[in-house]
Amino acid sequence: MRRIAVAAVVAVLGWAPFAQAQDAEGLLKKNGCLKCHSVSAEKDGPSYKSVAGKHKGEGDAAATLSAELKKGSMKVDGKDKKHAAFKGSDAELKSVVDYILSR
Repeated sequence: MRRIAVAAVVAVLGWAPFAQAQDAEGLLKKNGCLKCHSVSAEKDGPSYKSVAGKHKGEGDAAATLSAELKKGSMKVDGKDKKHAAFKGSDAELKSVVDYILSR
């Protein structure tokens, strides 16, 4: 009986990151982000992989990216660049930012 309980917990914990990624991908699509961005390919905007690489090791990366997405402008090469503001709740924004930075 104990083995079944342990297996159930492992299955649920293993499913959680997958479900969160799917939620974030849905939010990215809903907000039109995938028109200009993708996970690994450069399009009109940088890939999420390159964004994550740019912010790797920055302790405040999530806060910085969240603030930029909320206000609708990004720092690109030291210059402000217009960007569509994220239209969603703070929880949804956190999910999207966590997803982008995990690539």
